[in-house]
Amino acid sequence: FSAEQEAQALRKAMKGLGTDEDAIIEILTKLNVSQRQQVLITYKSSIGRDLIDDLKSELSGNFERVIIGMMTPTTMYDVHELRRALKGAGTDEGCLIEILASRTNEEIRRINENYKLQYGRTLEEDIVSDTSSMFRRVLVSLATGNRDEGTYVDDALAQQDAQCLYEAGEKKWGTDEVQFMAILCTRNRCHLLRVFDAYRGIADKDITDSIKSEMSGDLEDALLAVVKCVRNKPAYFAEILYKSMKGLGTDDNTLIRVMVSRSEIDMLDIRREFLTMYGKSLYSFIKGDCSGDYRKVLLRLCGG
Repeated sequence: FSAEQEAQALRKAMKGLGTDEDAIIEILTKLNVSQRQQVLITYKSSIGRDLIDDLKSELSGNFERVIIGMMTPTTMYDVHELRRALKGAGTDEGCLIEILASRTNEEIRRINENYKLQYGRTLEEDIVSDTSSMFRRVLVSLATGNRDEGTYVDDALAQQDAQCLYEAGEKKWGTDEVQFMAILCTRNRCHLLRVFDAYRGIADKDITDSIKSEMSGDLEDALLAVVKCVRNKPAYFAEILYKSMKGLGTDDNTLIRVMVSRSEIDMLDIRREFLTMYGKSLYSFIKGDCSGDYRKVLLRLCGG
């Protein structure tokens, strides 16, 4: 890998009349995030221009958004997406839920630090001013990045938690959402898996079915996302990708975000889960749903 070579090749792809989009896709998809950052710096030092500015002036639409996303360091990409989801007229609740429910404590910590540096206010302040009621509390809890990340399972406590969840929902009239939040947003993964098993024994139904019948709207979506991420994160993302493309129209925001943010983390696992869950490959789904350079770059991120 030579940052100098790649920088020159990118400049060549954009210089003069017309842009060689294929060359840009070729160069950027074979590099990883940290190599792209090196190219960014080298481009500025050896060519004296800003690569992001050049890309923005040459590209457009969803294709541009994927490429700029790929050029953004992982944490900053999450920060920008969260900010986009919070500012302006409406709130993109789906984006908030997806990022906050799926990132590790360490990732959340870095997001919080960078958010504050970038915007001069905390992520929590923006969540609080933009969302309400129990949904707000779940997001604030997740944004704390304080989940137990150990692997210790206390059987008696797991049994007790399952009973608590049952009594907070199925067993009573109305729902004690705080109990759900307290258990689902703080316990470690191994412990929660045991809780879900115990819950099925007590309530005779799956925890997800109880959440669906007890809650609604954004709160339901958020707690379901937490449960799904605990059980199988790649399957959670496979489902999000499927939903972003199925039916009429494409939810490009979501499709781009998941493809860019997971491309170097668990894309292979996501592809495998997608095929298992829907009987079609993610590759063929993207191919049928997108077009042009946008499709080309997403297929490269998807791989194979």
